[in-house]
Amino acid sequence: MKFTQFLKTKGAIGSIFMGIFYAVAMLGIFLPGYTAIPGSIDKLPIAIINDDKGEYGEMIADQLQENLPFQEINTHITNDEAIKKLGKNDLALVVHIPETFSADMQNGEISSSIDFTVNEAGATVVSSTMTSVVTEINNQLSTQFSQQTAQGILMNFNVPEAQATEMAAMIESSYVGNLVTINEIPDGMHNNMLPMFLTMAGYVGAMIAALQLVAAFKESRGKASRKRLFLYVQLTALIIAVLSSLAAMGIAYLVNQPSGDLFLSMFGQQILNYIVAFNFTAMFVFLIGEGGMILNIPVLLMQTLANGATISRDMMYAPYEWMSYISPMYYSVQAYFANLYGSNSASPYIWGMVAVGLGAMLINALIVAFVHKSVPVVNEAKNVKNTTEVMA
Repeated sequence: MKFTQFLKTKGAIGSIFMGIFYAVAMLGIFLPGYTAIPGSIDKLPIAIINDDKGEYGEMIADQLQENLPFQEINTHITNDEAIKKLGKNDLALVVHIPETFSADMQNGEISSSIDFTVNEAGATVVSSTMTSVVTEINNQLSTQFSQQTAQGILMNFNVPEAQATEMAAMIESSYVGNLVTINEIPDGMHNNMLPMFLTMAGYVGAMIAALQLVAAFKESRGKASRKRLFLYVQLTALIIAVLSSLAAMGIAYLVNQPSGDLFLSMFGQQILNYIVAFNFTAMFVFLIGEGGMILNIPVLLMQTLANGATISRDMMYAPYEWMSYISPMYYSVQAYFANLYGSNSASPYIWGMVAVGLGAMLINALIVAFVHKSVPVVNEAKNVKNTTEVMA
């Protein structure tokens, strides 16, 4: 066989096609998706709560609303309500100016501060960006607000200008920008990425299993009814889900060492993640066979951005945001964040994953019923008996 003949084989052509297709799909999906950072930072919603009765709190609140680059700034909400929304990642930052802020600033006391609260149990870019924003705000307030207002206050009390300047430098330390974090994640990038890695491990394994089990389904036609074979496929996927989830939990507990109280909930979610991902990816394979993997790859790549581990849904471009609503990975990642590190319940995300899984399973059942033709079931035991009689 000549090399040119080898290049014309099905395997060589398929390999060449997949090499080019994967490069185009990966770069074509990842690079445009990540241009949302930092361009879409202004889409993140924040809240500014001014409980101060004096003029300084109002002045700071107005300055923040005017200068911060965010399009959606909620000011008509209580601090408790804002913190609850922050815990659910419905807000990216909560700025709280306390009731006694103006009085404390005038008295040069350090007992009062502005609280800037961020939620670590969410998209990595959001928490890191909000921390940088808070640092910049505090630097500006420290250099511009504290010294100038303190100097003006002292001069109003007939303190000589030179002495007022000296005392103002001391009063500058009375302003404290307090960065508060809720749902803190333990140190280490492996902890921050655990929700995504657990989800990816189950999803990719399920995608490969979908290709193999659907092939086994087609090879076994004629040996059992379509309903029974479909049930066999689902039961096999469940067995794989349990075994792979045990392996995943073993490594996660060995490396990340989460709380032992979370084992059953994490184990259950990982099994659910696998079953949902299996049916989600099997739709394309049941429909068009091995070629379904050509569709599964870009769908997988889109979900690595649309799962909310790196950027929040508020920052996503429309195609990625749309994908997040039907993405098993989005619901799994958010459920893991809530379960491992968050203060809010993982139940809404679990039910979202269940809904996607049931929808995908129903579609697969319809494809099997209406697309795959019925094949007469051969009684193997009868064939064996007849063959024995002939040989006798």
